[in-house]
Amino acid sequence: MLHPDRFFPADTASRNVARRLFAQVERLPLICPHGHTEPAWFAENDAFRDPAQLLIVPDHYVVRMLVSQGVTHAELGVPTRDGTPIETDSRAIWRRFAQNYHLFRSTPVRHWMDYTLETLFGIEGPLNSQIADQTFDKIAEALAGDACRPRALYEKFGIEVLATTDACLDDLRHHQTIRDSDWQGNVVPTYRPDQVTNPDSDGFHEHIAKLGALTGEDTSTWAGFLAAHRQRRQYFISLGTTATDHGHPTARTADLPVDDCRALLGRVLKAGASAEDKELFRAQMLTEMARMSLEDGLVMQIHSGSRRNHSSMVFNRHGADRGFDIPGPTDFVEALRPLLNAHGHDPRLTVILFTLDETAYGRELAPLAAAYPCLRLGPAWWFFDSPDGMMRYREVTTETAGYYNTVGFNDDTRALSAIAARHDMARRVDCAFLAKQVVEHRLPEDEAAIVAKDLTYNLPRRAYGYEARI
Repeated sequence: MLHPDRFFPADTASRNVARRLFAQVERLPLICPHGHTEPAWFAENDAFRDPAQLLIVPDHYVVRMLVSQGVTHAELGVPTRDGTPIETDSRAIWRRFAQNYHLFRSTPVRHWMDYTLETLFGIEGPLNSQIADQTFDKIAEALAGDACRPRALYEKFGIEVLATTDACLDDLRHHQTIRDSDWQGNVVPTYRPDQVTNPDSDGFHEHIAKLGALTGEDTSTWAGFLAAHRQRRQYFISLGTTATDHGHPTARTADLPVDDCRALLGRVLKAGASAEDKELFRAQMLTEMARMSLEDGLVMQIHSGSRRNHSSMVFNRHGADRGFDIPGPTDFVEALRPLLNAHGHDPRLTVILFTLDETAYGRELAPLAAAYPCLRLGPAWWFFDSPDGMMRYREVTTETAGYYNTVGFNDDTRALSAIAARHDMARRVDCAFLAKQVVEHRLPEDEAAIVAKDLTYNLPRRAYGYEARI
């Protein structure tokens, strides 16, 4: 079912070049510097429970499409926080998915799922209600074997390094277990401090207190709060961390005098802090995180522009990350100016920018990355990690930022089984873009081959510091 020329250009000349380029990068190791797989999977290496729990329930890409067509979260077995009953029969969940598989036609989910079903489980026809039980049984049988355990999939996919995303208060015990084991896989944590830098996060005040308890610092003071972060960052670094991640609603930064920072912390630690103070605190903390990166070398990732938990009903019933984070317009030029004025030319700093506002790539992000030595463009993200979205990304950023102000691809997935599918698509799309450059005589083919390897392998390794640390 998987066509060997999928995502390649339709015209013969470009397609032939894309084939040759892809043949040179298809088997390169996978670099996975940003994603949301669970470190516990690799620490415990238990078998995945069943097809629905592996491929449907945790995947918000899958869930949101089905919900948009009237299937409820509860019917898909998505856990609740308010006690609402949910479907517990995984076979019934799988049947609903198979019955509605047509909804995913021409979406990236369809491409990823077809690739996963065929390459992992030998299922070559599109899902439908007639084969639902047959495919459920076939996948369940495979999941019961050792070949589909997390560590085996890591090795089958050819992953060289995989970064998880971990809250700054996490004890990282699973990462420690991985390190203490005799397994040779390289799974590293990423420092995400949002729970103590975003005053709108659930449990913000409790988390600030916990940060103090973990570090022995007085986090009610500005100096103690920053010292606690430095201590936690060092703990993460001891377990392989090379990057931080900041999921702020905007890209706003600030560079306030110390006395103003002290007063601002005091205000956000009180009940009823204003929306402006909360946003200013997030803005100041991005600049503080950049300063800490000058000291410890961690790469900064800023993921901004998501209007998270848009449906209050879904959030209250099922919690975060259930398919209701929606893109919104994002300013980068003025928002990043304070941070860039302070540290934008320091060679010790790398800031990787992601956006859900696709219009910002050509208007703001590519020009910024082409000017400031600290900035790099993250790949097409989330709603745009599709064949057309990735192609538009290359078309609109390359003429200004080139290739070497980007960081290659990362899969940004919660679905371990989809990692290989996502990298396969990205490599094919990049080769398709480069093939067009070659056929139009904009780039010699031998140089295009070098670029293809850089986009696939060298740029993500370099951007995330793996050459130096791993």
